[in-house]
Amino acid sequence: MSVIDINNYFKNNYEESRETFRGLLSKVQEVWPEAKLYQHAIGEKEDNSIDVIYAEATSSNDKVALLTSGEHGIEGYAGAAVIHLFVDHYLASIDPSTTGICLVHAINPWGMRHFRRVTENNVDLNRNYFLEETDIPYDLNENYEKESHIFLPKKPVDVISKEKTELYEALSKGMMNEGYKGIKQAKGMGQFQFDRGVYFGGYEEEPSGSYIKTWQRHLLGQFQKVIHMDWHTALGPTNEVTMVISEKHGIKEDELKASYGMENIQVFSPEDVKGDSTNYFYELREAEYPSTSLFSALFEFGTFGTSREAELREFTTIILENQLYWEGTEHEESREWILEELMNMFYPKEKEWKESVLEEACEAIESVLKKENILESSASHSSHE
Repeated sequence: MSVIDINNYFKNNYEESRETFRGLLSKVQEVWPEAKLYQHAIGEKEDNSIDVIYAEATSSNDKVALLTSGEHGIEGYAGAAVIHLFVDHYLASIDPSTTGICLVHAINPWGMRHFRRVTENNVDLNRNYFLEETDIPYDLNENYEKESHIFLPKKPVDVISKEKTELYEALSKGMMNEGYKGIKQAKGMGQFQFDRGVYFGGYEEEPSGSYIKTWQRHLLGQFQKVIHMDWHTALGPTNEVTMVISEKHGIKEDELKASYGMENIQVFSPEDVKGDSTNYFYELREAEYPSTSLFSALFEFGTFGTSREAELREFTTIILENQLYWEGTEHEESREWILEELMNMFYPKEKEWKESVLEEACEAIESVLKKENILESSASHSSHE
């Protein structure tokens, strides 16, 4: 992968990333001449948009490759890099007569522009997808409620060393009271009560989510088979990719590892994560498009690692960044430390991490899209370099 110029793929800001993505249309049109770019404005105060490059198969809509990025704003930089890489290195190995393409830049454009995970309404989009709005479980997360003083400090950020020590102590105590599992559940499940809290799933459907749902419906209705790869960062082993898939896919972890040849695969239960977008995709398919075949998974590029210490570091980063956003700080060094740590978690600047993202993405793309008969099995990014 050393041949590849990482700066060509990893951009410095949202506008640069979006402009690069829009520029991919002409490359896609070389394979799908009818491909179009759709720009959907999100919010009114800034020029933020979800951008989609889409084409149906040229003769028979057997299957479609759907690649999405930026559901958690700041994570969109790595996702956009992967989509760009995919266009550069894999389009030539796809048969457009039977395969359509759908590429999505910045599901959460405000978050991407402002280097935050959440939307302008403080919503974690990956906790905001429900078949019916009446399904939103407002009083769901008991562990979070019990520990809300940890997750939602109501004061400006103090000197960073003091804040970190207090938060570590509170989290450790919370882990003793609720148990480690309880604290992890409080985080993973999302919550629907505290609109300034971390992991807030929203009181109603977000505009971004509504728009993506129209595409999910469209693809399920138009194609016999939908293969969806949604790109994220932070979770899993450092510098490695992890595939995270709903148990609704119906295949157990060891079988998935064998058939996709990937080391890191996690199957999650919808009971543990409420409002997940890929899980919603399966529910929608079951409810309305039972004859369509679906593969939908998140692909996470790990940063901090998987140790207990790494999880504490993640918690601390997310909670302090949220506190800084809502409550501010008088300490410039605290602000700088928090924002740098947030980047370390979601968009590290190290060359090694960026190279590993591209390398691991190639492996994930090849293992999934060959298995799903989208890429010709001889396709390999190395042959294009």
